[in-house]
Amino acid sequence: MNITDNNDVKSAIEKTTEHFGKVDVIVNNAGYGQLGTLEELSDEEARANFDVNVFGSLNVIRNAMPYLREQKSGNIFNISSIGGYSGNFPGWGVYCSTKFAVAGFTEALAEEAKAFGIHATVVYPGYFRTDFLNKDSVKTPAQSIEAYETARNSESAHLNEINGNQPNDPEKAAEALIALSKEQNPPVHFLLGIETHEFLNNKIEAITGDAKTWKSLTESTAI
Repeated sequence: MNITDNNDVKSAIEKTTEHFGKVDVIVNNAGYGQLGTLEELSDEEARANFDVNVFGSLNVIRNAMPYLREQKSGNIFNISSIGGYSGNFPGWGVYCSTKFAVAGFTEALAEEAKAFGIHATVVYPGYFRTDFLNKDSVKTPAQSIEAYETARNSESAHLNEINGNQPNDPEKAAEALIALSKEQNPPVHFLLGIETHEFLNNKIEAITGDAKTWKSLTESTAI
């Protein structure tokens, strides 16, 4: 199906439920990486990434929820990224922002859906050995600005060094999600893969440090 076409998504889910009788697990995994700094990327490039990574998943959720509500059960796994929790990757700003959006609407969905016995989990994968970083999968900016040396170095590292050397196995990731789908109370937030806890701890330390440093200014707004 074309995930950006709401009617196509609706039709695909209708056919699926007609064939199987019900739907137990939804995994929103469709997406692509868009490289480029915020200045470099055009409005069209940025919106296209959001159309697939964000609005595509919303199309699936919107059309799957009526079936899940009626049967009063189901699991929805929305695949974000560790870049949807920690966005300090130069040249990945738009992509990371799409994944932050996935995390945000999953938190809301978890609250909206739990009254119907439906569980929603946002998954933050680290680096997995998939085709995600292949040059025919990741999009680079149409108009690059060479002054962004850090972004160019990050782009080169991901496409030429990290690609093919990721430390995590996608088949084991699938096994982990299957295991979670069988849990009575699966988590709303799930870090997937080795090295992800390092990103978690680093961001907690950064936010906590900023909060302590600027606490007096933060509280200066009190009446």
